[in-house]
Amino acid sequence: MEQQQKRTVRVDEYPLPGGARRPFAVICPGGGYEKISDPLEGENFARQLNGLGCAAFVVHYSVGPAARFPAPLEDVAAAVRDILDRAEELNVDPADYSVWGASAGGHLAALFASEARGWKQFGLPRPGALVLCYPVVTMEEPLTHAGSRLRLLGPDPDPALVESASAEKLVTPAWPATFLWWGEADAAVDPTNSRMLLAAMEAAGVRCEHASWPGVGHGVGLGEGLPCAGWLQRAVEFWRRAVL
Repeated sequence: MEQQQKRTVRVDEYPLPGGARRPFAVICPGGGYEKISDPLEGENFARQLNGLGCAAFVVHYSVGPAARFPAPLEDVAAAVRDILDRAEELNVDPADYSVWGASAGGHLAALFASEARGWKQFGLPRPGALVLCYPVVTMEEPLTHAGSRLRLLGPDPDPALVESASAEKLVTPAWPATFLWWGEADAAVDPTNSRMLLAAMEAAGVRCEHASWPGVGHGVGLGEGLPCAGWLQRAVEFWRRAVL
């Protein structure tokens, strides 16, 4: 645990000054575990969250050759721990934080949200809510995103590792309340990924809200000008309801 506490990870901070402590969101942008898709799924989300009264933190987790499991997950845990340790300085409320992820970042956020792989294993409090945008969910072929699987798990991963890194296998009643959305025209990550996770959450009795839009593809970020525009405001409203 001591090594996890000292782990260094770049986190772009978007706090809000003064007044009452703010709820905060930890954001994991997508990028197929090859790159960090920022500002599309990082700063753009954070700025909108700021406008809705929430602090935000964009995690630049390990990608490319450094992305091998569990390094990205350790990065998210280190970021959350640092934010919680600096809650007074950052003017954030340490209770009921949310974790956000898009595409491969959605997979990472979901792993962190799981009791078996994420927050509990790092001695951290459970997130109050999870927000997933067109996420990679499974590592099992043929529905996985091949590039994400390759960079995270390597070219010939042990089947046990594949199963334990597949988010749909990790859902329990301890899973955080989740807002999940995807585009039905997603040609990069099969929408079945999202449907699998939704089914697992429903079976476990997890509080969830979901939305999908015909004609919307992958990597659309805030979705401005598309039918999914406004999803972020809906997600924040869900987060606030979930932690009341």
